[in-house]
Amino acid sequence: MIDRRLLNNFDWSTLLVAVVLSLIGVLTIYSATRPVLDAVQKTFYIRQLYWIALSMVAFFIMVSIDYKWYVRFAYPIFLFGVVLLIIVLVAGKRGMGAQRWINLGFLSFQPSEFFKLLFIIAMSRYLSQIEHSEKLGLRYMAKMGIYFVIIPTFLILRQPDLGTALIVLFIFITMIVTAGARKKILLITLLVAIISLPFAGKIIWGGLKDYQKNRIIAFIDPQVDPQGVGYHINQSKISIGSGGFLGKGYMKGTQGPYRFLPENHTDFIFSIFAEEWGFAGSTALFIMYLFIILRGLDTARKARDREGCFLVLGVTFMFSFYFFINVGMTLGLMPVVGVPLPLMSYGGTALLSNFLALSIIANVRMRRFALYY
Repeated sequence: MIDRRLLNNFDWSTLLVAVVLSLIGVLTIYSATRPVLDAVQKTFYIRQLYWIALSMVAFFIMVSIDYKWYVRFAYPIFLFGVVLLIIVLVAGKRGMGAQRWINLGFLSFQPSEFFKLLFIIAMSRYLSQIEHSEKLGLRYMAKMGIYFVIIPTFLILRQPDLGTALIVLFIFITMIVTAGARKKILLITLLVAIISLPFAGKIIWGGLKDYQKNRIIAFIDPQVDPQGVGYHINQSKISIGSGGFLGKGYMKGTQGPYRFLPENHTDFIFSIFAEEWGFAGSTALFIMYLFIILRGLDTARKARDREGCFLVLGVTFMFSFYFFINVGMTLGLMPVVGVPLPLMSYGGTALLSNFLALSIIANVRMRRFALYY
């Protein structure tokens, strides 16, 4: 049973903002998939509502359990996540040129979405066990790289899921930096990375699928093939730019319903929103995302212990990367790597993992005074 004092410290504002963003996502999904060219309205928005309800239930279940228990069993659940990634490669469901889902018959889910949270929990336990006064040296970083990064990243790239692999790598780098990695080690690592970039780049490029190579080419020069590899980026820019300051109005956008913009309810949902609500609506949307990010940083600062601090930092970094990469994709500032917009893009597994991530922030925040009870 939850202590009433914990309920008094519950972070209702973060949950409210998350629910509002999710409902905005449902409205945008409905508008993007409305039957202008098709005879029947697709049911994506209804499915998303079901996932919001399920995510809310999961959120409160996760919050009711002290995060100390997650940290205590961090390594077993991390290994469980790696096993799921292996199962995906062996018996996963294929779709759109990738093998990323496990089909249970009544439900399909994407393990890599949940793995990021398991990765953060395992990293938090490992970093919290290092003495506070001790800097992260080469020995610690090598262990973390081998145990937590190399194997799962390889498995994720084999699906292939370049976006998630990059997110895992970014989380790892930011967490070790904030944990106090030695500047000398970071500098040496950076120099080695720069020197080996031409060789590593050739190997990585050879391992990419054709559509992934095309996305990178389109990022470098969208006009090299405006009807082919550069089409997505060009149409996204047109959608955002046509919104102007106040937008065309809800249900009055054209790029999504007329299918000029592919993946309009997933990767490019922000383009649809910006077309209908313009610069003013996009600014309001950014403020809500900024609120969640700042709330996470504030919670990490006020956490009662190092485990809670690292947990919240990892989740906040993950949320931030997803937001900036997705918006950057739609603006042509980053390659299209299939990263959804948190809480808004269609996708049940991604939405559920977003709410589970936010439950960690709420969990740590509501228990920040637990030592004084």
